[in-house]
Amino acid sequence: MKGVLGSLGLLLLLGAQAEDQLQRPFYRPENPGYTILGSAIDSIVFTLTRTVRPDERGHLVSISSFVNPNGEVMGWHDFGNLEGPGWAANAVGGAWEIYTLGRFLGKTDWQTNAVRILDHVLDCGFIEEETGFIRGYRETTTGKFCLNYKHHSDWFCPGSMAKVAYQLLIFADELEGDPRRDRMRRIASRCAEWIERNVEPVPNGWYPRRTTPEGKIYRPSPDGGQDPFWQTSADSLFILQLQAALTERGLADYRGRLREKLDVFVKSGGIFGSINHDTYDPYENVAYSVAFRTLRLAARVLGDETIRAFAFERCLGGLEQFKMTEDRNQVVTRGLLYMERSWDTSYLWENAEAALAWFEAAADLRATEPKRSRAYELDGLTILRTASRHHYGRYGFLTEGVDWNNHVGQQHHIDQARHGAIQYTEPFLNNQHIAEPTLFYLERLATRDERRREIVWRDLEDNVLLRRRVRR
Repeated sequence: MKGVLGSLGLLLLLGAQAEDQLQRPFYRPENPGYTILGSAIDSIVFTLTRTVRPDERGHLVSISSFVNPNGEVMGWHDFGNLEGPGWAANAVGGAWEIYTLGRFLGKTDWQTNAVRILDHVLDCGFIEEETGFIRGYRETTTGKFCLNYKHHSDWFCPGSMAKVAYQLLIFADELEGDPRRDRMRRIASRCAEWIERNVEPVPNGWYPRRTTPEGKIYRPSPDGGQDPFWQTSADSLFILQLQAALTERGLADYRGRLREKLDVFVKSGGIFGSINHDTYDPYENVAYSVAFRTLRLAARVLGDETIRAFAFERCLGGLEQFKMTEDRNQVVTRGLLYMERSWDTSYLWENAEAALAWFEAAADLRATEPKRSRAYELDGLTILRTASRHHYGRYGFLTEGVDWNNHVGQQHHIDQARHGAIQYTEPFLNNQHIAEPTLFYLERLATRDERRREIVWRDLEDNVLLRRRVRR
């Protein structure tokens, strides 16, 4: 009888998977031979083995924010000779991902190396500890610090600085008993205070996309002319994310400011202008993901169901418009999101952020709305499964993006294909941001089956993601 029931269960599962494939245009099945976890591990291995090197203090330093599949520096690019915690360089966020996935997998060498990356940011001039101000970049060729990806310090993005402070804050959560913990929390608190004191207000009540080093509004575009999104960039959501996280931890109280800015955001119907510093579009897919995650956190801090509902309906719902439901121009795109209408390449860090947003939504709704939760879970898995198809070379490299319609240019593609993956990546961001939603999935959504000699993690379609032997 047990065998019959087991067979029946398998048939029901296979039927559900077939139904998903038929009814869900945005869907990709798992590859049992190369799972989403295997993909995330390869990305981190690429970062650690090909793109960082020790300095004279024993810290680990990124060789470049832009490399090819062999880990060679692409110095011709704006990001090529830069490193640090800023936007695309992302050293703190990348180190946190290495540390947390390393903890989960029992890879203590990963954790040690992650702290060495963190210490480079903490100890080597990026942070003014008394004020909380964070410099995003250092030139690897000259040692010069700069505030923006153009290698200058005439402007910076306060939202992106807040993101680094938020990353320090969540990394600190992992370091109980470590003296770095209080230091990182203090920096994050002071960074939020710097923004509160110095960033000049804009007419619409939101935050400016860019400011001078003193916090005054900076309206020009880095590429010339005036930036039409100088006061409507979703990059400023990271300021609210930092404020909410500090408030939740009892390190500050930004409830009044959160209500004020969220009122501006909601009354405008949402502010979804480009987060990426070099793009200009009123609707960018990652803006919707970051908005959902930030509003979900703020709603929890404020106890406000209206904000939570807006997060689900307007922000998370807004991701639907970016879904690619077919493989375009013979490139693996079904299961990815394109970035925005004006620049429709599919970039991998934005896709990873969307997967994380869908997983957070799935976890929230699992007990109360299981059908809706399953749909969100499958969307997130679909992104990670499709991303796993875009590793190239021998070392684990994950492309920065999939250029399915030659927007970026054939000369920048793998094997010079007319349509295809881009032959460069940002090690701590596009290459490895998939690690964060993958870990969230394993810890919060995957089923965990503990037997006498092993623990098995499976996804909702019963695909095995990880087996771990247990010593008794």
